[in-house]
Amino acid sequence: MSTAGPSGSLHNQSKIYAASPAGQICVEINRLSLRVPPVALSALFAAAMWFLPDVLMIKTPGAWVVAIVLATLGGAFCIAGVLAFRQAKTTVNPVNPETSTALVVHGVFRLTRNPMYLGFTFLLLAFAVWLGKMPAMLLVPLFMAYLQRFQIRPEEDALNERFGASFDAYRHQVRRWL
Repeated sequence: MSTAGPSGSLHNQSKIYAASPAGQICVEINRLSLRVPPVALSALFAAAMWFLPDVLMIKTPGAWVVAIVLATLGGAFCIAGVLAFRQAKTTVNPVNPETSTALVVHGVFRLTRNPMYLGFTFLLLAFAVWLGKMPAMLLVPLFMAYLQRFQIRPEEDALNERFGASFDAYRHQVRRWL
């Protein structure tokens, strides 16, 4: 179902239907879009990893080294993304992408369209490796899928609406993740 937004553009409103004892319940997916700040989402996933049971443990002697390398890489991507936004004097707030004043395509944004989200992913992977829990590692792709659907796609829609052909050209030149 498509509806016209305040600016007259069309927005796709996806819905999920679930059966319940009281009948069918409809939940609009768009209600989840841009609601949970990615840093908070990362913290939620890290907490979930911590509290997972210690099953399928993968403890290897050099795991802490791998975890440190991944965490360093993740932190570097996050910091580089924030610094590029600050240099361009645009918002870092991921909940309101429509307030962006500049399309950032320099620095780390030449490698990935989402360096901060990639950084959070590396940080979560580092934490999972450090914990040595296989189920924790399996949460990383779930984190990425959630981000892609409820954060990245709505952000890209807002950037496309705001920057048009410039964003479209950038989107075709630089991958979403790596």
